Amino acid sequence: MARKNGGLRFQPSGGQRAAAVPAGKKLRLRIERLAADGRGIGFEDGRTWFVSGALAGETVDARVLSAQGKVVQARAERIIEAAALRRQAPCPYVDRCGGCSVQHISHDDQLALKQRQLAEQLAKVGGVAPDAWAKPLVSPEFGYRRRARVAVRWDQAKQRLEVGFRAAASQQIVDIDQCLVLVQPLQSIFQALPGVLRQLNRPRAIGHIELFHGTQSAVLVRHTAPLEDADQARLRAFCAGQGAQLWWQGTGEPHPDDPAGTLAYALTPWDLRLGYRPGDFVQVNEAVNQAMVEQALAWLAPGTQDRVLDLFCGLGNFALPLARLAGEVVGVEGVQGMVDRAATNAIDNGLANATFYQADLSQPLQGAPWAKKGFSAVLLDPPRDGAFETVRHISSLGPRRIVYVSCNPATLARDTVALQQQGYRLKRAGVLDMFPQTSHVEAMALFEKGQDDQAM
Repeated sequence: MARKNGGLRFQPSGGQRAAAVPAGKKLRLRIERLAADGRGIGFEDGRTWFVSGALAGETVDARVLSAQGKVVQARAERIIEAAALRRQAPCPYVDRCGGCSVQHISHDDQLALKQRQLAEQLAKVGGVAPDAWAKPLVSPEFGYRRRARVAVRWDQAKQRLEVGFRAAASQQIVDIDQCLVLVQPLQSIFQALPGVLRQLNRPRAIGHIELFHGTQSAVLVRHTAPLEDADQARLRAFCAGQGAQLWWQGTGEPHPDDPAGTLAYALTPWDLRLGYRPGDFVQVNEAVNQAMVEQALAWLAPGTQDRVLDLFCGLGNFALPLARLAGEVVGVEGVQGMVDRAATNAIDNGLANATFYQADLSQPLQGAPWAKKGFSAVLLDPPRDGAFETVRHISSLGPRRIVYVSCNPATLARDTVALQQQGYRLKRAGVLDMFPQTSHVEAMALFEKGQDDQAM
């Protein structure tokens, strides 16, 4: 390493250090294979290039986004020789927007990529494959997204408000006229939003905008400074014209412009309506969410004699449908506000057999008062870092069946090892295509312990 004061400079053994690859450099590459996240992988001058927008077998002109050591992040700017499975990307902003990274391949090929990533992680980390693979749970490949954050920034040099989504590997905002993955009720709001924001007297006070759609559409205005009365009135008129609720958020919690305003989404097969607030976790894909809940209930198959535990329960997305079938459901969540809203959702839906508790789910659960009676089944839906501390002692709670919903195949595979060590067998697994046009993989796995294993 080199001293900043100009002292001795040490070289690695074997010769001089290779010259850095500058951002913006362009190179023609042959793509050898696909990475798990859908980027193409190529090799040049001893470096590994990860190229977004490139497919295996293609020759592309790739432009460097960043480089560190022997790894280069790049994007394909021109396809010289195209792979047979390449399709024309439906979105005209695909080369600039950072959202939908794999729409240059068909939806079927996207599903195959996600299935392969899940299988490889289970095999590599857990040394396991399920007894049976479930069919992927899918939705329409466009028009599925019911939540979105819209980036807003004042460009001082251009004296203009930029409104859109972040560019790939950049803080740059891409102005776009439409977003094909938004649900239809949000499309018209999104298209008209830049115009009304640019009419504000103090547009620099806007931090970002969030869009929601459930039983009603809503617009959350995140502001970094108080808005003038005229600007507030303009935004009220805009939302009224769009048939959407208006919510505000400054330094505190979000609050509705109309104090009586509430947000909710429906789980129609179970005649449920779940209230939420901006900032709460709500699955973005309504169709896949419903199919996911249906599959989880079918795999757990709870009866009126069963006591079921729902970990990372959120607003009750799984717990309340489970309560329609099980004798008792206990939901546990780390965020007290969501625990409170889950309890309210149970009351509002007339469910007296579902109770909710706050707990630190990074810690063992055996000593919690609500865990002392044990459970016949457990469902968990943790964040990306998984639930290792939760699952490694989960057999002490007594469940025969466990359904694990994962948004990260790597941590699912890691936690599978901990479950296997407690005598659980991976019976089924499958992909949940919550985010079509992206490489993001969600999955569901069913673990079972036989009667002979209960004493382990």
